[in-house]
Amino acid sequence: MSEPQTGWTFLTSHARVLASIADNRNARIRDIAARCRLTERAVQKIIADLESDGYLSHTRRGRTNSYRIDPSKVLRHPAEAGLTVASLLSMLVRDESERQHDIEQARSKP
Repeated sequence: MSEPQTGWTFLTSHARVLASIADNRNARIRDIAARCRLTERAVQKIIADLESDGYLSHTRRGRTNSYRIDPSKVLRHPAEAGLTVASLLSMLVRDESERQHDIEQARSKP
């Protein structure tokens, strides 16, 4: 696992996990944890939280899970009243995908 983040950040771990799943709905907990710089146990708890509140569900396929996000769910905090998961993810997933693309390009350069 990468070095953990110290200090405050703009996004919660729940938002990071949700964005990671949105980017790859068949991601393993191990991969989500590495990407979000969390422990696997923390990711498991976050997924359980998201499932219990209806933001996320999963289907077991063999040894892997396939996740489904409910994009119509409204964010929980009163300050984001009316904003949906889809609106949050539209910003996070696109930007994360672009960032990953830039990282991969930088690694491939000699």
